[in-house]
Amino acid sequence: MATTMFKGNPVKLSGELPANGKPAPGFKAVANDLSEVDLSKFKGKTLIISAVPSLDTGVCDKETRRFNEEAGKLGDNVAILTISNDLPFAQKRWCGAAGVDKVQVVSDFRDHAFGKAYGIEQSDGPLRGLLARAVVVVGKDGTIKYSQLVPEITTEPDYAKILDAAKQA
Repeated sequence: MATTMFKGNPVKLSGELPANGKPAPGFKAVANDLSEVDLSKFKGKTLIISAVPSLDTGVCDKETRRFNEEAGKLGDNVAILTISNDLPFAQKRWCGAAGVDKVQVVSDFRDHAFGKAYGIEQSDGPLRGLLARAVVVVGKDGTIKYSQLVPEITTEPDYAKILDAAKQA
């Protein structure tokens, strides 16, 4: 099992991020309109999946806004999905207030399928049950091209590496 840090304290995760070159694990999440979203929706596109603990925190807010800005520069062949365990109603409210309209925001609250499949559900610590901060780039062929488990949950990911991997995927 992987670990990450939360304010300098180790946090165990439910597993390990899938390795680069492996098929991206399937999952079902819940969109803001309560419909189901799964990985097959993005078939044939490069997909950046940004997992965050909660949109209502400063770093998650900043990260999702940044990916929303970047989405407009990446073209129609790249999709960005932000996933958290926030309720879909809260996500919809947050997106409206933040003006986030280029990133699809979905919830893993129902059965935690994404967190379990990608090994990033926090299994201990104060944020137990929430997702760790991680980003995965899935290529058009459905394989993982790049993954990044952010070592400290309270910091942002390395955007340059993520965007470079998405452009090359």
